[in-house]
Amino acid sequence: MDTPIAREAAVALMAVGRRTAPMPEPEQTRVMVVANQKGGVGKTTTTVNLAAALAVSGLRVLVVDLDPQGNASTALGIDHHAEIPSIYDVMVEETPISDVVQKVEEIDGLWCVPATIDLAGAEIELVSMVARESRMRKAMDQHLKSEGVEYDYVFIDCPPSLGLLTVNALVGGDEVLIPIQCEYYALEGLSQLLKNIDMVRAHLNRELAVSTILLTMYDGRTRLAAQVADEVRRHFGDTVLRTAIPRSVRISEAPSYGQTVMTYDAASSGALSYLEAAREIAERGTTDQHGETRDG
Repeated sequence: MDTPIAREAAVALMAVGRRTAPMPEPEQTRVMVVANQKGGVGKTTTTVNLAAALAVSGLRVLVVDLDPQGNASTALGIDHHAEIPSIYDVMVEETPISDVVQKVEEIDGLWCVPATIDLAGAEIELVSMVARESRMRKAMDQHLKSEGVEYDYVFIDCPPSLGLLTVNALVGGDEVLIPIQCEYYALEGLSQLLKNIDMVRAHLNRELAVSTILLTMYDGRTRLAAQVADEVRRHFGDTVLRTAIPRSVRISEAPSYGQTVMTYDAASSGALSYLEAAREIAERGTTDQHGETRDG
């Protein structure tokens, strides 16, 4: 019988099935930088929900919160008041990541390096430092080589700017994931981000690849959303995931409870979409593999 309750039950069953289906493990840790200097595109939301989706599917995931606002830390239920050891200490004081990483209580297999408000001043402090663009790379390489440290994925959540923090993330990562919202002016400013990625690739990190573009805030009721989606797919082809993330009240509500949508409402359309997107990422690998290890 096709009733609202029956449909809800079917969705819940589908959610359980998808959650329990294992996702393939990558051959080596995939370090993904989630970047877009345009604010409000669902960057942090995408970071924490993809990370949670991969973790609930049995993979080991680290989220590095590199945004001074600390929204990723909040969404993962991680304490990040000013006195907490954070990514600021890693970037400025060269504290090992192992000393600041925290376990996400809600989800097995998920860890977070929090951001505190101290990070807001890091851009200025980094300007005069030696190897200022590669401090994240050095810290991440040391962490991944540490005994007992083993992640399938690392997600670095960038601030909505193209400053030194974002450059550090791009130098420290292997892949770039760009969320693009399905609204007017979606592609505005994207050329500048891609130009910066090219510069980082040319001078600081030749292995960096734009591997994934994810459409967010998709409203299937509007013609505009479909037009933007078509335009993005025309520009970027197979780099764009088949799955688009819908506008969702559940996705918006979850962070205020210190949760991702994966634990807040696992049967919601938002949770299912992020699970599908995570599965696509896991199954397709990078679109620009060089076949080399992280150390090059």
